Amino acid sequence: METGIVSYGAYVPRYRIKPEEIGRIWGVDGKAMGRGLMINQKSVPSPDEDVVTIATAAARDMMARVPDVDPQDIGALYVGSESLPYAVKPTATVVAEAIRATPNLTAADLEFACKAGTAGIQMCLGLVGAGMVKYGVAIGADTSQSAPGDALEYSASAGGAAYLIGSERIIARVNRTLSFSTDTPDFWRREGQMYPVHGGRFTGEPAYFRHVSSAAKRLMADRGTKPEDYTYAVFHQPNGKFPTRMAKQLGFTPEQIAYGLLTPEIGNTYSGAVPLGLAHVLDHAKPGDRILVVSYGSGAGSDAFDITVTDEIAGYRRANAPVLDQILAHTVDIDYGTYAKFKGSIALPEE
Repeated sequence: METGIVSYGAYVPRYRIKPEEIGRIWGVDGKAMGRGLMINQKSVPSPDEDVVTIATAAARDMMARVPDVDPQDIGALYVGSESLPYAVKPTATVVAEAIRATPNLTAADLEFACKAGTAGIQMCLGLVGAGMVKYGVAIGADTSQSAPGDALEYSASAGGAAYLIGSERIIARVNRTLSFSTDTPDFWRREGQMYPVHGGRFTGEPAYFRHVSSAAKRLMADRGTKPEDYTYAVFHQPNGKFPTRMAKQLGFTPEQIAYGLLTPEIGNTYSGAVPLGLAHVLDHAKPGDRILVVSYGSGAGSDAFDITVTDEIAGYRRANAPVLDQILAHTVDIDYGTYAKFKGSIALPEE
């Protein structure tokens, strides 16, 4: 059965903080740090925003673009994140009720660092392709954690995107998906720890670059394609530097990754990074465009997708919800004090 993306939605909080403002507090040249990471600013969730609200906003926009789809036909809903608000209580069921999905569905929260959202897409593709559900929803969203003063603080941000997967009126057909996974512990957070720990330089070559390149090369070999066969490419983006370098190593041009590279202006949204990059590509895509997508999750693994945009996108009601260019156009800069208050780094007295 032919399966793929029927609709999508995205959400990024409007608040921003710049690397130089973070560096000012810690006595670091934040501007130089931002240049090194290729990050100009990052998004910050307001105090009333978390993975539940971000996932719900993205899912509602996703459904607004397909008003003829009955939410009672959604048979699966997965939320991939590493900053879920509850250690024990699903986010997926809250989102399902918020979009009025049927209670006769399978729902779960997924965790695989930054690739949990794409893992959800793969699960939905399998369920739809097997004829077990009519539609599945996969969401990748995070309000990323970072220890104050750590290098991660310059990039860890917030945002997410939602995808409706089905077999009818597909706007983007998934031709093939495959994964590459190993036990490579480059980033982790134990139960009860507030902030994650990373392996410094180890997160580069043996972790990110090995897994993303392996998945991308395997997929292109499987499909018999070359970089020039794709209109666009989206790679996981913990910063702006890694995906830019990865694209060059694989033979992709800066123009091919331009729409999918959002991290320089919103930071690293972890599980939301690749879903948001793909959403921005789909905001601009035309029938026949081919897209290579490769996610990455520490621990470690990559999911790769070969996608072709179909003629259905010409009649798709994209304008029923804000596209990312509109969402990202309305931002508010904040200082570090406001950022710390929003992130809960400052404990307020109880009334």
